[in-house]
Amino acid sequence: MWYATRGAGIVSLILLTGVVCLGILTSVRWQRAGWPRFLTAQLHQSISLLSLVFLTIHIVVAVVDPYTSLGLAAIVPFASGYRTIWLGLGAVALYLILAIIGTSLIRGWLGHRAWRIVHWLTYAAWPIALVHGIGTGSDSGAIWAWLLNGTCVAAVLAATAWRVGYADSSQAERARALPVLERR
Repeated sequence: MWYATRGAGIVSLILLTGVVCLGILTSVRWQRAGWPRFLTAQLHQSISLLSLVFLTIHIVVAVVDPYTSLGLAAIVPFASGYRTIWLGLGAVALYLILAIIGTSLIRGWLGHRAWRIVHWLTYAAWPIALVHGIGTGSDSGAIWAWLLNGTCVAAVLAATAWRVGYADSSQAERARALPVLERR
């Protein structure tokens, strides 16, 4: 049970990191030459749902594992007696992720502005989930775990830096184009 819980948690972190990075890149309509425009968004959506599958496995196996005797208290933030803070953070991340995915599924009815506001919760959910894994994981001190967590952090920071740089270059492009438009 421990292997299944930890393995599903690690796969969830990797997938969620991919989701966050793709979401950041999709927000500026990044795509490869020759790809249809919907491909990046569709990949983001598919990996989001796949991460939810592994997150569900992670939670269900952890809840039924007799070693920790978590029970359903594990999904109530800060209610478990086992590693209370760390499991509480995991529950908070879970509810933020459910809100993000839930509103994405009803995006058409919800409206773009409301969906986007809720989607910003990703910037809280991902680091909370990361800290949950570091604090709860019994192998968090292992070199491979530090490398994995560091790689996930580096990927999100790189995507964010690229996004910020892209926004700055887009603003600079618009500013350069403005005098040309005013001359006409």
